[in-house]
Amino acid sequence: MTNNHRNQYLHPNSASARRTEPRPLQCLFLVSLICCNLLLASRFFFGFSSYINFHAAPEVETDTVLNLNSYTHGPCSSLHSNAICCDRTDYHSDICFVRGDVRTHSSSSSIFLHLPGACNNDSVALQEESISPYTRKWDAAIKSRIPELHLRTTSGADASLPCQVRHDVPALVFFAGGYTGNVFHDFNDGIVPLHITSHHLRRRVALVVLQYRDWWSSKYKEILAQLSDYPLIDFSNDTRTHCFPGAIVGLRYQGMLSIDASRSSENSSIRDLLHMLQDAYKPKTEVGGNPPTPNSPKLVVVSRSGTRTMENEAQVVKVGEQIGFQVEVLRPAETMPLRRMYNMLSSCDVMMGVHGAALTHFLFMRPGALFIQIVPLGVEKVARICYGEPAVAMGLRYVEYKVLPTESSLYYKYGGGDPVVKDPESFLKGRGWEVTKNVYLGGQNVSLNVDRLHEVLLRAFKYAVSERGKR
Repeated sequence: MTNNHRNQYLHPNSASARRTEPRPLQCLFLVSLICCNLLLASRFFFGFSSYINFHAAPEVETDTVLNLNSYTHGPCSSLHSNAICCDRTDYHSDICFVRGDVRTHSSSSSIFLHLPGACNNDSVALQEESISPYTRKWDAAIKSRIPELHLRTTSGADASLPCQVRHDVPALVFFAGGYTGNVFHDFNDGIVPLHITSHHLRRRVALVVLQYRDWWSSKYKEILAQLSDYPLIDFSNDTRTHCFPGAIVGLRYQGMLSIDASRSSENSSIRDLLHMLQDAYKPKTEVGGNPPTPNSPKLVVVSRSGTRTMENEAQVVKVGEQIGFQVEVLRPAETMPLRRMYNMLSSCDVMMGVHGAALTHFLFMRPGALFIQIVPLGVEKVARICYGEPAVAMGLRYVEYKVLPTESSLYYKYGGGDPVVKDPESFLKGRGWEVTKNVYLGGQNVSLNVDRLHEVLLRAFKYAVSERGKR
């Protein structure tokens, strides 16, 4: 594409993009174009519900088509056709909505809203917005690595990008890079917000991915199939012009592994996400009903390697077995299919593990099951926010096993009287996240006191037995 040609996309109202026609022919042209637009209205106009409810609309009045059932007080509550609106009020993420003839142009990192030709006059105010479609806009450490998309309106036939792939559903454009690869961030920054933003579209949406990765689409293919009935689009490497009747750019974020039902017109909650995961991974029931339930309650111990390892893991397993649990050790690996993890955790009565990303798989547990988080020194607040509060919200019975100083490797490294061990909260005041990460998350292992653990697991066993009696 030459510079002159590109400038026509960016500045469609330039002198080179305007033509002078005899006045009678111009009027005839405008009348014809308006008629064509009316005939195409049923295809390009969409009803909005929840955030923007893109569904083909019947012949109704404009006010009905533009009705918003959620975020009605937000800056995009009255978005009209052929317009771009961005909501930048959230601390975590920006989100933009585009209604009309949307066209992609990956080489310039742009999404164009092509206005009808009849609007090609000097009185039309062209719009331009920029957005980094990731749910961590506050994170200075990663901000420079998040690509910026340009949303631009264009006007006139000379400014249009010819459609090479035409879609009859809207696009949802989002970034799948950043901290993707850590399972906590995969869900917290990506999959949960993706579910929140697309749930009301009932899979009638095309997912357009920035920083698309084959391993990511393969690992989460069952989940992605629950969110969209259409193939993923790799925005950066698919250079064809894709045309859509509308677009959402960016994702809604509502808290750590959380969905706020009060912010959805459909009262969508974390339970809806759990049902989606169940639809994605639950094995098909054989003739004769569900698989038989093990005679003994099942305890899954989530194993860690590297940091925050459970140094006496073999003893922990033995304690569980002596109490009466059927114990399975889950050692998550990059190559382990999520379906296998789902089957292991959805059938367990109790899951226990040291604070870390692998505990994100508690999303696979059934409501009413028991989740025990082993909390090392210095990470109490992080553990509660990341997993404790979300666990309660999704209906799990939650128990914290707070490690004593003598159960932490820091005790033997610094000594019991050192502030690092004696009073982590005071030690961390004013020191920032890097100290928490390096000292308490990256520099600590645990060795659980078996007598203390026995008491916790015995109570867990009794709870599991009582819960089984209710099923």
